[in-house]
Amino acid sequence: MEPLSNKLNLPYKVIDLNDTQTLLSVLKEVKVVLHAAGPFQFTAKQMIEACLKSHTHYIDINGDIAVFEMLKQYDHAAKQAGIMVLPGAGFDVVPTDCIAVLLKKILPDALSLKLAFATVGGGLSHGTAITMINKLGEGGNCRKDGMIVKVPLGKNGFWVDFGLKKLFVMSIPWGDISTAYFSTGIPDIETYTGISPSIYKILRLQPLFNWMLRTPSIRNIIKKKINSRPAGPTDEMRSKATSLIWGQVINSMGKTATARMNGPDGYTLTTHSALLITQKILQGNFVTGYQTPASAFGEDLVLEIPGVSREIVNQAS
Repeated sequence: MEPLSNKLNLPYKVIDLNDTQTLLSVLKEVKVVLHAAGPFQFTAKQMIEACLKSHTHYIDINGDIAVFEMLKQYDHAAKQAGIMVLPGAGFDVVPTDCIAVLLKKILPDALSLKLAFATVGGGLSHGTAITMINKLGEGGNCRKDGMIVKVPLGKNGFWVDFGLKKLFVMSIPWGDISTAYFSTGIPDIETYTGISPSIYKILRLQPLFNWMLRTPSIRNIIKKKINSRPAGPTDEMRSKATSLIWGQVINSMGKTATARMNGPDGYTLTTHSALLITQKILQGNFVTGYQTPASAFGEDLVLEIPGVSREIVNQAS
């Protein structure tokens, strides 16, 4: 923290999120907080409740379905406090949310939505990896008839043409299971990520070992392995990596609309999108209450990020 503060010539403060009074006194000094202290399942509640008391706008870079659903419950309180609550201001879920809203406008009567993402190059930060470890053995989720339901991790898989490359993807419990439903109202939503077909075949066997993956001893072994590695992808890795996004909607008549997008790696995109949203709020451009990136700023928000390009592959008529 101190080296970065010195490098940027900016002040910093270290605060225990459970020290409510100190947290409140600091939040009263700012108009918006960009919450980046994951895993968010352990930190979001303390921060949002303090923001409501200090009338500070809350945004984060969370990607956990359960955290989105929890924060959604503060919609009324946020409106009363005159603040915006916008989780998912990073790679999860800015590009996918924007594609979801775009596709909903193209096919307004869409009943199902599939979203997929992949990264060519790059890697994971410790925070992202630990969040994933905490979900080991828990299976997956999808949205069915408007409800979040449990399904096996990797229940479905297929090949996606991302434009720059064709990749195999499998179903995972991505944040859009919560946010895309809020943004579009589409009742059936599935989310996917790129993975090797051979690894996918192995992961299909995970339900046999879920009981073991949920044990603290197994999770701690994996966490120690993660902590022994670099904190995240290097600047060089990020500069060479590319993020790929794909989305498709279908209506009751079988009509489809498809779009895809590519841009900088997820961590670089997160930096730009989170700062872009923060800047908009500071300029007075915000909607009070619970929001998603595209519900607050529209489907073209992602196009304001350097290096992002988007293509509509097919448009229902």
